[in-house]
Amino acid sequence: MATLIESPYLVPFDGDFDLAAASTTPPEDAPSKKTCKKRLKDACERIADLQRILYAHDHHSILLVFQAMDAAGKDGTIRAVLDGVNPAGCQVFSFKQPSTLELDHDFLWRTAKRLPERGRIGVFNRSYYEEVLVVRVHPEYLGGQRLPDPTPLEELWPQRFASIRDHEQHLARNGTVILKFFLNVSKEEQRLRFLSRLDEPEKNWKFSTSDVRERQHWDAYQHAYADALAATSRAHAPWYAVPADSKPFMRLTIAELIADQLEALDLRYPEVDAEVAANIDALRKKLRKEG
Repeated sequence: MATLIESPYLVPFDGDFDLAAASTTPPEDAPSKKTCKKRLKDACERIADLQRILYAHDHHSILLVFQAMDAAGKDGTIRAVLDGVNPAGCQVFSFKQPSTLELDHDFLWRTAKRLPERGRIGVFNRSYYEEVLVVRVHPEYLGGQRLPDPTPLEELWPQRFASIRDHEQHLARNGTVILKFFLNVSKEEQRLRFLSRLDEPEKNWKFSTSDVRERQHWDAYQHAYADALAATSRAHAPWYAVPADSKPFMRLTIAELIADQLEALDLRYPEVDAEVAANIDALRKKLRKEG
């Protein structure tokens, strides 16, 4: 199992998590915006360098899960923290409304087939957690899932939490390092970002009427997130509830967590055996003679 990276935003593993008490704003001693951007650049360089070794080492994969309310900044954060990473060693998947084919499988199937290979960083922009978040807020969606046996809702969500925990533990045992980020934006900051999308023509494309409609369910979503994070944050698959009202601080926090986790893996380039080393030596001498 990977070394756990400590943070003030780490969701505890004992189920005792109070989302209402979790801050959406940076601490008073947070770095300035300028400092955040400088440190973010440094963290991105670390991630890019370590990803190359991760690829060569080929024993681990990294799975980054991003969940948040609308307008929390998932897309921009994913772009920012992976800036400079070789595209060949990184894959990003966004999960929206499930297709008919996906609904003909269990709720973990569509994400399981998108898991990163060893040596690569995989990013889930939304994930299997939608099944205990959006579906919990809108249980009418369960009708389209054609489940074999109707299960009382008070039993269904704990069952799905158990399936997620088992799934993540299996992945961790087999070399997938999981980091999960909840971008904790406030309702007021979401309102301001929605207004920005409406007021600035170049951002209009980002806006959907469903965004405001879902905003009416804010309290239900907060309850669903609180339960999901508390039930599924574990040492092998930790959740970090990162303040998201300040994008520079949020991006820096997440980038440094990723970089620290990669460094903790003690990655190294593979060593060649004696026969290969001898061949390399001979080829080096041959090429030098040709010059």
